[in-house]
Amino acid sequence: MPRIFAILVYATMVVFFACFFLWPAWQVLQGGFFDANGDFTLSYFSEVFANPIYLEGLRNAFGLALFTTLLSGLLAVPLALVADRFNFPARKTFMGLALLPIMLPPFVGAIGMRQILGQYGSLNALLNATGLLAQGQTIDWLGRGQFWGVVLVNALSLYPILYLNALASLSSFDPAMEEAAENLGCRGIKKFFRIVLPLMRPGLFAGSTIVFIWSFTELGVPLIFDYGRLTSVQIYYGLKDIGGNPFPYALVSVMLLFSISFYIVGKVLFGRASFAPADRAGHQTDRRDPGIAGKAGCLLLFGGVTFLALLPHLGVVFLSFANDWYATLLPESLSLRNFELALSNRITVPAIGNSLVYAGGATALNVTLGLCVAYIVVRTRLPGRQALDAMAMLPLAVPGLVLAFGYLAMSQEGRFFEFLNPIDNPTALLIIAYAVRRLPFVVRSAAAGLQQTSVTYEEAAQNLGSPPLSAALRITIPLIAANLAAGALLAFSQAMLEVSDSLILAQKASYYPITKAIYELMQFLGDGRFIASALGVWAMVFLGATIWGASLLLGKNLGSIFRI
Repeated sequence: MPRIFAILVYATMVVFFACFFLWPAWQVLQGGFFDANGDFTLSYFSEVFANPIYLEGLRNAFGLALFTTLLSGLLAVPLALVADRFNFPARKTFMGLALLPIMLPPFVGAIGMRQILGQYGSLNALLNATGLLAQGQTIDWLGRGQFWGVVLVNALSLYPILYLNALASLSSFDPAMEEAAENLGCRGIKKFFRIVLPLMRPGLFAGSTIVFIWSFTELGVPLIFDYGRLTSVQIYYGLKDIGGNPFPYALVSVMLLFSISFYIVGKVLFGRASFAPADRAGHQTDRRDPGIAGKAGCLLLFGGVTFLALLPHLGVVFLSFANDWYATLLPESLSLRNFELALSNRITVPAIGNSLVYAGGATALNVTLGLCVAYIVVRTRLPGRQALDAMAMLPLAVPGLVLAFGYLAMSQEGRFFEFLNPIDNPTALLIIAYAVRRLPFVVRSAAAGLQQTSVTYEEAAQNLGSPPLSAALRITIPLIAANLAAGALLAFSQAMLEVSDSLILAQKASYYPITKAIYELMQFLGDGRFIASALGVWAMVFLGATIWGASLLLGKNLGSIFRI
């Protein structure tokens, strides 16, 4: 790639991120730290910590993130250890099944979990049937434990991110290090804590950071559970006063600063470079045969975790086919009626078309920008290329709720980006928002492809008279087409079911994407939750198919998508 062209691409990316990443974040901070006269003030910020309602929301958000990350780790690390160390029947199949929850958004799974844990849901019906509860007696699980319900749904949906990173860390070990520890008498649990866990630390940090920040700012699941004592929900309900109330800005500023602080602290304490050697010769042959009982335990672990993780989504599937579901373990009758209603509903059909437009436009933008960034980082020696790579990955560390609020703030009447105001038509802003949030997926996929493709192919083409740009287009891009397709599939599928941007930026029914339509349908009495579930099933099938395709194309490199 000619140096002038590389510099031009670099400058374009800097301008793009300045406008649609840094500027929205600055708008949030400006609204939270500057008064109506433009003077700096800490009064709004301090009021957040003085107001008991806001303070409770922050405490709950921090607790939600902490316990979600811990529970995700408790699920993910044993799965990764078993998958890496033991041979058992259908190992590859179960490893694939363990990834299924990440294909299914927690926002949709929350609908099924609400049905299962509701006062007249499946769990109480099971307890009544087994005699653990007297007939007619119920426990309002969600009324008593909404917080833990949100933790459970989030952890069951997000643990695959930690699992992928833990598995990647384990697969990079040099077995000689563990053998040396065993020769010195360090075995079992002691070896795990003294040798294995420290070597896994960078990978676990990469996954834990995403899980923590994701759950700290989670909006969809608390809304479905009617859990309003959370900062993200307080911000959402405060959007109607965005023009004259500074406290939504202050809340988002606090959330942004906390997220960045969590990342920096974790990076300093746990994210240092791994000291595991790169050479892994013979590692694949080190898996042990655990015997009949051990194999049964491996299958039970993978099967049990996968079943629990998919349970909320099974609830959604049954709801989508149910004519009614009240105080019984399963629906008493099933039909396709809800799918027929969904296809004729005035919200659902346009929502599917809208999501295809938004996600398609964002994916096209992602592939173009992501390929350029990856090529500059991997193939050139341009000064500052590592900063460009870090800039492209930053959206993984910044909450989607913060960016969505920033987009809404910067497009208000009288602002420079007023022409993007989503009140009239949110299409352009949603495409940009989706693209910024999912750009890291394409960058990492393209970079992995370029790193695996020798530069000598391009050099040979150039030696035969092909211009550098032509050589890249005709030689390199076809060679990394599978990686680009995988990144594009991930970006597209995730954009189709983006929650924060969709709920905040889509304000007219005619422009609702799928997630906003599902949320609105859940508010309807009568058939609303059944139609929402039918739409959710379509979304789950679509997202599952696309990420399955991406996993086939990327293979073991899928875990690198979720690294910061």
